[in-house]
Amino acid sequence: MKRGTLRVVLAGLVILSLLAACNKAKPADGAGAPAEITVEVFDRGTDGGRSDPTNNNWTKWIQEKLLKDENIKVTFVAVPRGSETTTLNNMMAAGDAPNICLTYDGGLIAQYRDLGGIFDMSPYIEPLMPDLKKFLGPDLALPGNDFIYRNQDRETGKVFAIPGRRTNLAQRGTFIRGDWLEKLGLKPPATTQEFYDVLLAFKTQDPGGVGASRVVPFTMGSGVWFDAANLIESFIDVSLSDKDHWINNVANREFLQPGYKEGVRFMNKMYNAGLIDRDFPLNKADEQYTLLKSGAAGSFQQNWDQPYRDSPGILRDLQTNVPGATLIPIDPFTNSRGVTYKNMHDAAGVNYFIPTAAKNPEAALRYLNWLARFENYNFLQIGEEGVTHDLGSDDIPKIKPGAGLWIQNSPQNIDYTPIINGLDLGDPEKTAKGLATSYTVDAQLIIDANALSLKNGKPMPIVPATLSVAGPYTQTLQDKGTVLLTEAITCAPAQFDRVWDAGIADWLASGGTAIRDERTAKYIAP
Repeated sequence: MKRGTLRVVLAGLVILSLLAACNKAKPADGAGAPAEITVEVFDRGTDGGRSDPTNNNWTKWIQEKLLKDENIKVTFVAVPRGSETTTLNNMMAAGDAPNICLTYDGGLIAQYRDLGGIFDMSPYIEPLMPDLKKFLGPDLALPGNDFIYRNQDRETGKVFAIPGRRTNLAQRGTFIRGDWLEKLGLKPPATTQEFYDVLLAFKTQDPGGVGASRVVPFTMGSGVWFDAANLIESFIDVSLSDKDHWINNVANREFLQPGYKEGVRFMNKMYNAGLIDRDFPLNKADEQYTLLKSGAAGSFQQNWDQPYRDSPGILRDLQTNVPGATLIPIDPFTNSRGVTYKNMHDAAGVNYFIPTAAKNPEAALRYLNWLARFENYNFLQIGEEGVTHDLGSDDIPKIKPGAGLWIQNSPQNIDYTPIINGLDLGDPEKTAKGLATSYTVDAQLIIDANALSLKNGKPMPIVPATLSVAGPYTQTLQDKGTVLLTEAITCAPAQFDRVWDAGIADWLASGGTAIRDERTAKYIAP
């Protein structure tokens, strides 16, 4: 974000802080005129069979049932997933952000919090949110605490954001064209070097017959920090302590971790060998999938289940265009100890908060509590029997691809259930079985992809510190990080050290050092 824009945002948030006293929670006991709220929902575009996120059968179901149950009228507000931070900044500055906002960016929340832009939910959790508190349960990462208080300020007791609970901690996966491997008589790669060698074989032998000038062994988007994370992060020093790992995680990027640079150097080697999509810096979220769907790309990394989701329908469309094609999960990136270590999710998912400009924050809290009731989030996850799922003899729902306004734009409709990320059928054993059948592809693919994503995985250390410094710098650092990774991967090998070292020096000077210093000072040993 440019400095001028940031100043406007901050000025707007200061104004919002002055409005806070005028926006105390208003009672809404279900009698009289409905309370009205707005709720953010991610807009993931309409490619891959998606629908309007603000107007479909799922939103209509929520609106009708919420009005009946709670006398609350809800309107959904779309925020582009790829530019959510910029959009939220603009909305917050203008005072027209949705009453319930979502973000995965903790630094953004800290920025709004410190400027008085977020409503303190702590006085209302016990009286208004008993269902949500029970649903979220204890915080296993911080024994003795309830999960609903994960983000509580340890000094003031205030709660400005509540995280959704992840039921599946699998994060990222790597996928490869199984039919190309078979045609070349190769086994799935089991080490980083084998992965490189397989990509080289894809490049030189073109097993898909797409043409030497068109074949792309590995495709990714401009968000390299995520789209190549499993590969790059496998180079991080395995002796790194949890403390150092946490301190060096700056702006949700691992750039400062010892060894990360060598992972990027390996990507530079791949690029200069012609193994990476030359246009990756221009690829937005869905553009990298075009190569996969057309049959021109041989491998990629993304969310652990990305190719198997109905939307964007990567495997489905690939098999339509190339009958017999397969995308199988692999786990090849070995660290210095030969272990395929990878980051996995913490149980805390997306965070939701209420701006101080919200006209009826109490109704917003009641809406979140309403979502936590099994009958409500269960329907949003699996829908109506015979329409979006069939019930097997074992009482496990088998998801059917939704059509028209019944399409789920995100797995298990997580965009409409911020309180939970992942399937929950009310029973752990039933949920485990249901996960494999909650997709329209072969259940074994889901089982394998999930297992490999969790294998040797470990979540980032959880430290209950209240941080403030990152907020104003986060967007700038993330934007600069995207440029740095692009330049470091595409430069000539002889220029790599100069490009990387200069980029990191600028990154540190742009706020990275200040963030790391605060994390160092505020680290709390477990």
